[in-house]
Amino acid sequence: MICEKCGVEMENSEKVCRNCGALQKGAKFCQHCGEAIDSDCVICPKCGKQVQQLKQEPPQVVINNTNTNTVTASATATANGVGAGRAKNKWIALCLCIFFGLVGAHKFYEGKIGMGILYLLTGGLFVIGAIVDTIVILMKPNPYYV
Repeated sequence: MICEKCGVEMENSEKVCRNCGALQKGAKFCQHCGEAIDSDCVICPKCGKQVQQLKQEPPQVVINNTNTNTVTASATATANGVGAGRAKNKWIALCLCIFFGLVGAHKFYEGKIGMGILYLLTGGLFVIGAIVDTIVILMKPNPYYV
C-alpha cells in the first residue's frame, strides 16, 4: 500500500503513514483512545469502546386486510352458540303458542318433537309452560333459528 500524501511504501495493516502521519483512505480515529481504526469499525479494537452508532433499519410491518369470509345467518347462529337450524317466524310461533300452546303446537313447529309430546301429555306443562313460552317467543328476534 502506498501513502496518498507522500508516496512512501506502507504495510497493508497500517492506518497512519509513518513518514508524514497522514490518515489513510478507509481509516478513522477512535474518539476515546485516539488509535487509528478502520472506518467500518463500530467498536475500537484497542480500547473496546463504541465509536459509532449501530445502523438500525425500521421494522417492516405488513398489514393484510384481505378478509374474504362471508357470514351467513346459520353461521352466525352457530357462532353464537345456537345450533345451526332453519329460520322460524316469530309471529307464527306466537300464534301457535297462544291458541294451541296446551297441546305443544309451537314446539312441533320448532322441530322439538320430544317437547311437543311432553306438552301434549301434560297440558302445556300444566299451562305454566305455555305462558312462559309465550313470553319467551315475544322476546325472540324475527326470524329466529332453532
